[in-house]
Amino acid sequence: MRKQLRLRRRKEFDTVFKRGQLLTSRLLVLRSVPNQLQHNRYGFVTSKRLGKAVVRNRVRRRLREGIGRLTTRPGWDIVISARAPAAQADFHQLKAAVANLFTRAGILSEDPTASGQEKHP
Repeated sequence: MRKQLRLRRRKEFDTVFKRGQLLTSRLLVLRSVPNQLQHNRYGFVTSKRLGKAVVRNRVRRRLREGIGRLTTRPGWDIVISARAPAAQADFHQLKAAVANLFTRAGILSEDPTASGQEKHP
């Protein structure tokens, strides 16, 4: 994921945590707040409750890949926190949970061919 598509600073995360909309599922917690940019920025939180570094990194990789395959509306700062059951979830379960939360938050584009489509390498 390119640097411009990531939340990197503590202040950016704090803004999303304080002002963001909160949605939850069994596997994930989504916090989102509109930004004034032409793209989305993503941050991932994987605590030590998930397991050791290998497990946490695997969950983050799966989440990044799942987001990259979705067509989203631009202009959001998004933080996705993984809950403990996410460590045992496979890629398809995590992708479905992300898609569900994005739909509920209004971030997922209804039209996959929309010009605001965002794809991540």
